[in-house]
Amino acid sequence: MNSLRSTALEPQPGALRGASLGRRIAVLLPVYGLVVLAVLLAIAFSLILPDSFPTWLNLRSMLSDKSVVAMLSLAATVPMMTGKIDLTVGYGVVLWHILVISLQISGVPWPLAVLIVLAMGVVFGLLNGLLVEVAQIDSFIATLGTGTVTYAVALWWTGGRQIIGRLSPDFFLIDTASIGGIPLPAFYVIGLAFVLWLVSAYTPLGRYLYAIGANPRAAELNGIPTRRYTMLAFMVSGLVTAIAGVVLASRLRVGQASVGLDFLLPALVGAFLGSTTINPGRVNIWGTIVGVVILAIGISGIEQLGGAFWVEPAFNGATLLFAIGLAGWTGRRRLQVRARAGKPS
Repeated sequence: MNSLRSTALEPQPGALRGASLGRRIAVLLPVYGLVVLAVLLAIAFSLILPDSFPTWLNLRSMLSDKSVVAMLSLAATVPMMTGKIDLTVGYGVVLWHILVISLQISGVPWPLAVLIVLAMGVVFGLLNGLLVEVAQIDSFIATLGTGTVTYAVALWWTGGRQIIGRLSPDFFLIDTASIGGIPLPAFYVIGLAFVLWLVSAYTPLGRYLYAIGANPRAAELNGIPTRRYTMLAFMVSGLVTAIAGVVLASRLRVGQASVGLDFLLPALVGAFLGSTTINPGRVNIWGTIVGVVILAIGISGIEQLGGAFWVEPAFNGATLLFAIGLAGWTGRRRLQVRARAGKPS
């Protein structure tokens, strides 16, 4: 988990005053390199595919299709702030979208069904937090175990079949409604990102989470209740995952255990890519959004160029390796910069 340490490389205010153009580029490239890459990718695909890529229809499609991935990436980002990883974002969305549909079919009004699923998402996050902090199980192993059990429950619940029944048309509006032509799920993503950014960047809670991720022992010695805040991070992750499950259910309109796991890898890719931009070396909310944008642009462009069905998982896997490697490099570079700064001139 060293790549998740809170060792950002963002330039300090005034640090670039009077610097040469080459120096400015060298300092800012690691910070905004992926943002520039996203813009260049969009321009390149627009030039190659002028009739299909730079269209309002394609933009709406990307905003809608990647909204669930974006929410799951945000869910994974919160525990990463504390140096933990939550694999249940890919497994939980399977069960939650099945459950919210099953409850409605059994007669529960859809608003109540949504609230029940959201509450269960929080409880599930608490369970992960207890396993990691109280039982002292490594977060990767703990969430892999609970995620696998969750997937098994989904298979048992559905019997390997689709859950189909009469649903309220109002429930479909969660995914199909739009504001100003922009799909409503895109606003969910921006809203969640904005709230998480405010909390992580401008509140003591956010500073505590990053302090725990940087050095849990030092944070504890400074009076930060590391166990409580780490468990809270998993609970927030569980809540956001449940929200993604509700949106997915509204989109699919059926419950099936065969969907959901495909979201795990791109969700982690988005979160890891987020640690390499805006605040490189440290997971951050807007960096995660940039990571998902790169995935959306890259996959959409490749598919329109005629990419085969295996292109998307291959692209996600290669990007994940690139993101982890780049995150590790930015962390090591930060340590080198700090070491040079500490040497006497």
